[in-house]
Amino acid sequence: MRPYVFVNVATSADGKISTRERRQVRISGKNDFSRVDCLKAGSDAVMVGIGTVLADDPSLTVKSPELKAERKGKGLEEHPVRVVVDSRLRIPSDASVLHKGEGKRIIACAASAGAGRIQELKKIATVVECGEEEVDLTCLLEKLRGMGIRRLMVEGGGTLIWSLLRAGLVDQLTCYVGNIIIGGKEAPTLADGPGFVRESDFARLELVGLERMDDGVLLTWNISHTSLSG
Repeated sequence: MRPYVFVNVATSADGKISTRERRQVRISGKNDFSRVDCLKAGSDAVMVGIGTVLADDPSLTVKSPELKAERKGKGLEEHPVRVVVDSRLRIPSDASVLHKGEGKRIIACAASAGAGRIQELKKIATVVECGEEEVDLTCLLEKLRGMGIRRLMVEGGGTLIWSLLRAGLVDQLTCYVGNIIIGGKEAPTLADGPGFVRESDFARLELVGLERMDDGVLLTWNISHTSLSG
């Protein structure tokens, strides 16, 4: 068993999620920001890869006071569990995600990360080992489910999203496409990594939502797992 996994991402009109320097770019507007805050508030956990932490230093917190109060009223922490996938434990000890806002933090690493570093980070977060050289995402999701996480939001980056897609672990993809072109063959996309080679392996999507929002468009896709063979 694993949580329901949905990816939420914003891309430029040419499919980029940031510049080639991995610099965060404002792609959407206030309506989409509010939508994302609602998604976050309605999730049990929010997950990102270490590349996103190193590039953007996000806190992954709920911003709206009303949404935080609503979570409190349900007996929950103000913010969902924050999860960072970090095979080699490169996360800085002062990263915002580890300190801003109340709530539980989980760092997923590989066994090769080293016992010393694991013990150091256990002082400020829950460290979960899955896999030998890199995080085994199937194993991680099973462990998250065992911790009570039923609904998992993934916010990036492209390498983590690709790895989840390749493993057939994504149920839904929501993509806000903004009215800018970033360009550059080295600029990251929402699914980085080596990519599928055979057409039979492609992730197949079913469009279930289409909405104009701010100066762009919001697309929602369900993902078929029957077509994924790795």
